[in-house]
Amino acid sequence: MAKLDSNKIKLGIAPIGWTNDDMPDLGAENTFQQCVSEMALAGFTGCEVGGAYPKDPAILKKYLDIRGLQVCNAWFSAFFTTKDFDTAKKDFIEHAKFLNAMGAKVLGGSDQGFSVQGKLDVGVFSGKPKATPEEWKKIVHGYNELGKICKEEYDLDVCYHHHMGTHVETVAEVERLLADTDDRYVSLNYDCGHFFFANEDPYEALKKFIGRTKHIHVKDVRKDIRDKVKAEDWCFLDAVRAGVFTVPGDGCLDFDNIFDIIEKSNYKGWIVVEAEQDPAKANPFEYAVMARKFIKGKTGL
Repeated sequence: MAKLDSNKIKLGIAPIGWTNDDMPDLGAENTFQQCVSEMALAGFTGCEVGGAYPKDPAILKKYLDIRGLQVCNAWFSAFFTTKDFDTAKKDFIEHAKFLNAMGAKVLGGSDQGFSVQGKLDVGVFSGKPKATPEEWKKIVHGYNELGKICKEEYDLDVCYHHHMGTHVETVAEVERLLADTDDRYVSLNYDCGHFFFANEDPYEALKKFIGRTKHIHVKDVRKDIRDKVKAEDWCFLDAVRAGVFTVPGDGCLDFDNIFDIIEKSNYKGWIVVEAEQDPAKANPFEYAVMARKFIKGKTGL
């Protein structure tokens, strides 16, 4: 069993198991207060931010403080490839200001300009975009420039989240992005589930990128559904709705291996359960408790 140091690593959870911003009908019955109360009751001390959360930092902080929760990150969809730089920069900075006000140290997300992850009529494998040289330059420039501002002015580490249906999905694409960006200002938001979904080896990827990783998402994958998505060319959202993702310990991934790699590294930061499912099929509180018990049993956290 890996032994993770609670002085170095904290455990959080994302609200996407309760309410899904990309598919509002999933979890529409779940309120914000129910979500954060169940996160705390399940034993988590950190959370990411969803669309149902109050936008005012002072109001949100009050709700979270009483439950012993800290915002550790909030997804940001950048559009460096499709918006003019000044507009993209303005949106990025507004997000950074919010996270800084909430006491977070990480800003994670990806460029969504040509993403198919939200398109219901495009297969997530067949429709995957490939960046042109000009588009790639815009992504690299945007993240370098905004990563520098976020670090120097808002004390935030910008962490790129590789994601199905986007320009940065595969190990080779992540490797290229990290090589082309400044390691002082751009880090990785590693996600074992997205690497496995993309037919990559999540364990070798973690070994390769752990030194540049400053935020970790853990989710499990139901391989039979992943294989069906690929064979029948489903869109990403249909895959999620069908249950391609689940919490750690409920799918096919080897978390002993993942936690062992983390233990042997110098990683400091958050490990966040981010496992989007249909809440009507996978009760969010039950699955949060399941994930919390599994991680404690595997790591001691």
